[in-house]
Amino acid sequence: MNRWKLSMLIPVLALAGLVLFLAWPRIQEARKAKLHQRVVVVYGFSILGDAMNQGIFPEFSRRWKLEHGEELVFTSSFSGSGTITNQIVMGAPAALAILSHEGDALRLKEAGATATDWHDFPAKGIVNQTPFVILVRKGNPKNIRTFADLAKPGVGIIHPDPLTSGGAKWSILAEFVSASRHPMAADPEDQRLGKEQLLGIWKNVVGQSPSAAGARTQFENGLGDALITYEQQGLLGGEDKKSETEIVRPPFTILSEHPLVLVDRNIRAHDRPAVEAFRDFLFSDAAQAIFVQYGFRSAVNPSLDSANPKLPALPATFTVEEMGGWAAADAKVYEGVWKEQVLKELRK
Repeated sequence: MNRWKLSMLIPVLALAGLVLFLAWPRIQEARKAKLHQRVVVVYGFSILGDAMNQGIFPEFSRRWKLEHGEELVFTSSFSGSGTITNQIVMGAPAALAILSHEGDALRLKEAGATATDWHDFPAKGIVNQTPFVILVRKGNPKNIRTFADLAKPGVGIIHPDPLTSGGAKWSILAEFVSASRHPMAADPEDQRLGKEQLLGIWKNVVGQSPSAAGARTQFENGLGDALITYEQQGLLGGEDKKSETEIVRPPFTILSEHPLVLVDRNIRAHDRPAVEAFRDFLFSDAAQAIFVQYGFRSAVNPSLDSANPKLPALPATFTVEEMGGWAAADAKVYEGVWKEQVLKELRK
């Protein structure tokens, strides 16, 4: 019996050896590929998904392989800026984060997640920018031209949620300052006008989403008469969707600026060269041109914007720097007016 088993086992072992011999080159190739594949984890605010996944990531991976002979792949997550910031604070493994506004970058710094000062990067760490606009239904049946028009009776507004969306906070700054056109809002009358306009607009909010991208989806699905959002969002979507909407560019609006941070806490020493190379790439003309292709405006080289015919000359815009910086603007408008006054009145 044992001799019979042995006689059966020998050809099986021989066949297994032959299979292993033939497969060995491919096994070695697979092992080599795995060993030489580098992974970089990037988190970003919601509207970046298409530009990063379809343009930025493939181009940098191609360049890295040409220069280093190594496969580099990206793992990414895109959601509301407040949401991804919370996730990183709680331990999400992002090596880099592109945020909607500096407030979330400051939160990561306070949490000890980032140590490198993003202001030392080109353009003070701003990788792209876009003005805030209003999307309306085809033909603009509500005749909306300005933020003030959004406070009129009978206008249903879709708005991202300020608790999770950076776009919502930019929108609130635009809604407040456009009432007086004075970014510092130092005069009590400026503050009164801003508060009244905010209150009028928010009384008309009929739908909210955790992110700007989600709010756009709600609007495209037929909810509301107007959507306050990034210009870049108005330029995206299939032709069937875009044919149903129009972009209204208010005569005075905010120019949102989106910072990049290195999440130093999560960067291993042997990965830092690749992470820093990717950071540098994001500020290059090659990457800036990709952002422009996807509807953003270049924060580094504005001359690149002309390559996208859908980006007209900017209307009159203001920046958060003109409001005294993000911390000051957020404290005055979001915390002091929207949260402490407008939101409380809406809940009465």
